[in-house]
Amino acid sequence: MKLWLLRHGAAEPYQIKDSERKLTEQGRAQVVQAADFLRDVHFDRVLCSPYVRARQTAELLSSTLQCLGVIEIVPWLTPEEDVREVVRKLDSYPVGNLLIVAHQPLLGLLASWLMHGECQYGLSMDTASVACLEGDFIGAGLMDLRALQHVQD
Repeated sequence: MKLWLLRHGAAEPYQIKDSERKLTEQGRAQVVQAADFLRDVHFDRVLCSPYVRARQTAELLSSTLQCLGVIEIVPWLTPEEDVREVVRKLDSYPVGNLLIVAHQPLLGLLASWLMHGECQYGLSMDTASVACLEGDFIGAGLMDLRALQHVQD
């Protein structure tokens, strides 16, 4: 199985509600660049944070690639979510290629947990960075990093 992690594109500065921050023009351009890296990947499932900037990232990626299908918005992909809880939830998605569109520090910590079985140092992911992890199962220390792509500003 391959687990693809995509951090949302650059977003507006701090708002009263962090969840309502929108992508900037730079963020939109970053997502289009990330789409180039993902062009040949067929995703079986796409899970997305409920935050506006993540939803906009997933929607723009979908329209750019024209092949994502249904984007499932899930409440447990927020920036400060517990990694172990996310892994438990991911257990119910036994697919070949799963894309998650979310935030730091969650994505970096999730990658670290899946690769090394610890969350002390999260994988560095800039806005619109893409990581691909591969393994037979989603679990602590059971996956390997296959790709890490950062976009150019």
